[in-house]
Amino acid sequence: MESLAGLRIFVRVVTAGSFSAAGRQLDLAPSSVSRRINELEEELGARLFHRTTRKLSLTEAGQLYNERAVRILSDVDEAKLALSELGSPTGILRLTVPSGIGREMVATAIPAFLQEYPGVRIVMSMTDSLVDLVDERIDVAIRVGRLRDSNLRATKIGESRRVVSASPEYLGRSGTPQSPVDLQNHNCITWRDHPGHNVWAFRGPEGDSNVQVTGTLFAKSADALVAAAVAGLGLVLLPDWNIGIELRHQQLKVVLQDYAAVPKVSPIWAVHDHLRYVPPKVREFVRYLSTSFRGSRVA
Repeated sequence: MESLAGLRIFVRVVTAGSFSAAGRQLDLAPSSVSRRINELEEELGARLFHRTTRKLSLTEAGQLYNERAVRILSDVDEAKLALSELGSPTGILRLTVPSGIGREMVATAIPAFLQEYPGVRIVMSMTDSLVDLVDERIDVAIRVGRLRDSNLRATKIGESRRVVSASPEYLGRSGTPQSPVDLQNHNCITWRDHPGHNVWAFRGPEGDSNVQVTGTLFAKSADALVAAAVAGLGLVLLPDWNIGIELRHQQLKVVLQDYAAVPKVSPIWAVHDHLRYVPPKVREFVRYLSTSFRGSRVA
């Protein structure tokens, strides 16, 4: 009888689209993946894939087998998770977070979580790039703003307020903007990967306003923008959790207090790809962050 490992390899080849891609995801050589598929086909007495040098596709038998294999693996995983619910969360929790929120909020919450659940170990990656949870084998990702991937399960764990700030040195040298239109005369360092203009939108006493801003530095890294603002380069518009440490140390100061950025807040989500039974380590970590983030405010 074919093993569960063989079933998992077969299903991963189907989802990945090739032996080599499945091998990368499973940490197996493509030759090992090919050998296991050949063994499975011999055992079943049927070809599961049409193989050409350019394309891999399921045969009719392969399509039928894939439907059953996915169902079997789902049932097995659910049974394992149901049993694991009886114990405390354990194992390695792989986490990816944006850099700013990682240092300001997530990293500071982790020690108490690990004290409560000593059987868990956390591997955390901090990046502002969008990470594929399945390909990178990530358990939980923290994301901010509107979500794009509807295949993930999302839990709102908080929200962030978007504010404009600059260093006291910059404000002393260039003046403090009193209204959004003043930003056109300031050096605004913005989230871009090439030179150009950004539109910053505000709502204030006079109503809504959109201002085209630009400056001398463009970066798709919150840490880079914050560091440049602290160094006195210009004004930056970022969520408050990106600059919490700098605000507390008075390295940055929030300006335009009477004007709310539009949108004023961005939701913070914990997302994962467990749509039915959620592993205890994931469930408890998301719950813990929801509690920790609730009502938190930096600026």
